[in-house]
Amino acid sequence: MATKEQTPMMVQYHQIKDQYPDAFVFYRMGDFYELFEDDAIKGAKILELTLTARNKNSENPIPMAGIPHHAVAAYIDILVDAGHKVAIVEQMEDPATAKGMVKRDVVQLITPGTKMSGKTGDGKENNFLAAVVATGARPGDADQAAFALAYIDLSTGELKATELDEQNAVIDELGALEVKEVVLAREGERATPALADAIGERGWVVSYQGTVQPSATITYLTKELKSAAGQDVTALLLQYLFDTQKRSLDHIMPVQTYQRQAYLVFNQVTRVNLDLVENARTKQKAGSLFALLDETKTAMGGRLLKQWLIKPLKNLEAIRARQDAVAAFKDDFFTRGTVQDQLKYVYDLERLAAKAALGTLNARDLVQLKRSLQAVPDLQAALLAEHVNPILQEAGRAIDPLLDLASLIDQAIVPEPPISVRDGDLIQPGYDELVDSYNQALADNQDWLAAYQQQEREATGISNLKVKYNKNFGYFIEVTKVNLDKLEEGRYHRKQTLTNAERFTTPELKEHEDLIFAAQTKRFDREYELFLSVRAKVKEEITRLQTLAQKLARLDVLAALADVAENRHFTKPSFKEGEDRSLMIKQGRHPVIESLLGPGEYVANDVTFADDTKIQLVTGPNMAGKSTYMRQVALVVVLAQMGSFVPADETILPIFDQIFTRIGANDDLVNGRSTFMVEMAEANLALQDATAQSLILFDELGRGTATYDGMALAQAIIEYLDTNLHATTIFATHYHELTALANNHPAIQNFHVGAQLTADGQLHFLHQVQPGAADRSYGIQVAALAGLPKSLLHNAEQILQALEAQGAGQVEGDAVVSSSQTVAAPITDGLAQEVPLFNIGPAPVEAPVSTVAASLDPADQKALDELDRVNLNQLTPLAALNLVAKLQEMRSNDGQNS
Repeated sequence: MATKEQTPMMVQYHQIKDQYPDAFVFYRMGDFYELFEDDAIKGAKILELTLTARNKNSENPIPMAGIPHHAVAAYIDILVDAGHKVAIVEQMEDPATAKGMVKRDVVQLITPGTKMSGKTGDGKENNFLAAVVATGARPGDADQAAFALAYIDLSTGELKATELDEQNAVIDELGALEVKEVVLAREGERATPALADAIGERGWVVSYQGTVQPSATITYLTKELKSAAGQDVTALLLQYLFDTQKRSLDHIMPVQTYQRQAYLVFNQVTRVNLDLVENARTKQKAGSLFALLDETKTAMGGRLLKQWLIKPLKNLEAIRARQDAVAAFKDDFFTRGTVQDQLKYVYDLERLAAKAALGTLNARDLVQLKRSLQAVPDLQAALLAEHVNPILQEAGRAIDPLLDLASLIDQAIVPEPPISVRDGDLIQPGYDELVDSYNQALADNQDWLAAYQQQEREATGISNLKVKYNKNFGYFIEVTKVNLDKLEEGRYHRKQTLTNAERFTTPELKEHEDLIFAAQTKRFDREYELFLSVRAKVKEEITRLQTLAQKLARLDVLAALADVAENRHFTKPSFKEGEDRSLMIKQGRHPVIESLLGPGEYVANDVTFADDTKIQLVTGPNMAGKSTYMRQVALVVVLAQMGSFVPADETILPIFDQIFTRIGANDDLVNGRSTFMVEMAEANLALQDATAQSLILFDELGRGTATYDGMALAQAIIEYLDTNLHATTIFATHYHELTALANNHPAIQNFHVGAQLTADGQLHFLHQVQPGAADRSYGIQVAALAGLPKSLLHNAEQILQALEAQGAGQVEGDAVVSSSQTVAAPITDGLAQEVPLFNIGPAPVEAPVSTVAASLDPADQKALDELDRVNLNQLTPLAALNLVAKLQEMRSNDGQNS
């Protein structure tokens, strides 16, 4: 807050800062933007600026850090990319003519969700800003969604809205969009404090917006929305933009509504597990499915490809329309090549249109726009050729090349304009008579200057006398000091003294200087005026530009998918209609892994689900390929439903509504969740939300807890899937004992990943998924491949044999049971009772070992008596090994004594 002791400038600063307490205030002072107080201290650290102070000699100097105005964009990007907001404060009047304190105000608030510029190479990334409001729906009211969500990419003008039933769906949709900032209502029934906490936990920037003001623009942009909640959330988002950007936003397109259920739905866990848009390990694009598919030539195409990838379709007609277009491009190499060659010259038309609307389009941007539009006629001609597939011909006829706009820019703007639009040299000769006259006057004056220089040389006898110019001193006559004695007294008026020369002027030179400056100023003003008129014309054509951008982006994606299909031997999948949920993938492959291997190294696999088969139970050793097998099925489904060809020889699929995955082992320590808790929570998402039309991939469920607990949960989940959901499921497990479930559950089919164990104990993976169950898990053999000490492995073998001898983990009927495991029942009447772990039929009867060994010799009988006294429930693997050793020693000693 301002105090009486503060200067008028700091009072003004605090008045502005109080309005933007959560932003860095960049306060314009002359050629610098200044940061003060806490902003200066924090900003100096983040931006690596020199921290100085204002009023250094006072008792309380004010921390201060400055940034040159011409370099400010880079510093703003750093702060915004780090999740901060920046308020730009400009001088609203000329300091030279201002009376008293120069008026200043915020001209723009730049936030993570409203940032327009980006890092080099990220043109294929959207920058989404979202808004969410609560709809006031009652819990359990199936007719009304609980939340409304709208989002926009300010750099392209794309605006969309939807309604969602629960908070988890909101969080997942925000994650899928990779939003940078979320706007919430400041107060009232639309406020969502619980959601704000959930959003903040995920690291997204939360902003608040107050009252929405009536606006014709908001009414126009939301006119297609039918629901009040959709209108409310979109209006909230638009009001936030109007309040922060404070400039024209004419490029924003009318809102489009969508239903999340209209697309193949998968949550953030699935996107990560499948490496769809980034590699889960490196967090980079490389190593993802998006990177493999991205053969697009334009930034617009790259963004659209990513949107198709994260929102595959469910509408079969729309899927087939994309497939047919991909097939048309794939079958016509020359047309595809011509289209892609021309697309290389197309800049980001969506963002150029946005810059025109925002008033930030410069002359070089205009040239980029012209070159983009000049590439369209050849692209269009290639599509309209007589031999071309009618699908592509139709796409060509739908294109408006905007030849009028390209011609205007070509006639008006020079091919290589400067960055600044205020310093002239923008307009083509012959475009404007007035500019041409100014240029002629300047050229004539240059001739006069050359003649004047020659005149003065002859008059003074100084052959190296020069008439020169610089920005600080204008035009002058320069004479070296060794020639000063040749000048007659009073001929020139001294202007500047240098080490080796003197600079002079004359009334005649000053007169012509004034003429030149006047002509230059008038030329600059006229050229800027003409530039603005061209930019205004571009702004008038924003809708046409955006439509063209959308059509070129679609062509770009379709051609890219055709490229991938041809180069990576993808084929066109077929789809089943009706109730038939059978599935067939012949020689399917994981496209990303295949791309990382050498030719012919990837082992393809068939995947078949008969209509009456719902669950594939896949067993086999670690590293044999179970997870890859599962992931490749999911990727084939995603690719197929986004309209792409797929990595398989032949594919017939049903349409899926959702994909759920539980793959890998990850904890969530920040939120206090162990690996096992995360595992169960992710499994629960599928068990709660999946339908018979869903695809479920479960990998190693139950491994995060004790063996019997894990095996029990795994079996119970499989049986729940079979009994309740009937979803297409691949369940990979090391619990090979579970394969017995297929005996009593017709919908379960056993598969295993082939492996060979040689005579010397070496394990070789075949990476081939085959019908039938695995006979063992090969865990110790995989440990050997990891290089564990041989003595340890030998010890493990002995422990394993001891455990297997006890019958641990046998499958009896439908249930996995232990030969002796029981659990404590709830305490009743003060007494703890022991009950079987699984209440399925009569519990197995435990008989003392001695009752079945009466005929044994005394040494064996003694060993069995010792074994009979052991409580197997409390026996650890190491204790079991020690017990076996003790029993062997007892028999050996008794044998020697006898």
